[in-house]
Amino acid sequence: MPINKDKIAKRQEIKEHNPDFERPESWRYVRLQTGWRKPKGIDHHQRKQWSRGRPGLVKVGFGGPKDARGLHPSGFTDNLVYNLDDLAKLDPKKDGVRLGHSVGTRKRKEIVTKAIEQKFKIFNARVSASGSKS
Repeated sequence: MPINKDKIAKRQEIKEHNPDFERPESWRYVRLQTGWRKPKGIDHHQRKQWSRGRPGLVKVGFGGPKDARGLHPSGFTDNLVYNLDDLAKLDPKKDGVRLGHSVGTRKRKEIVTKAIEQKFKIFNARVSASGSKS
């Protein structure tokens, strides 16, 4: 059962009312991805909002609720862990674990084993507790 269900639902409800922000001119050129990039030109039509049909700009007011920021979709907080000391500072009831990219296989196995013992939610284990790669 996911924790913080009400916070995630509130975040989703607010997100539904926000526009889908698209990169300017991405609908015009295939080479441009749709992910948001701020228009920075001095005469850029979208930055100046010259016509009503232009998509909106990302602004501070479109943010989600403060208490739901940093939550993983599962409801746990998303925490980067690089060693066992980082793991010791977390609470398994509310904190999830994401292992750092630079953590090697040997230390990764140790952290995963300890996290499973303490019943942490692991987002990117890449190693099973028994030691074989999954």
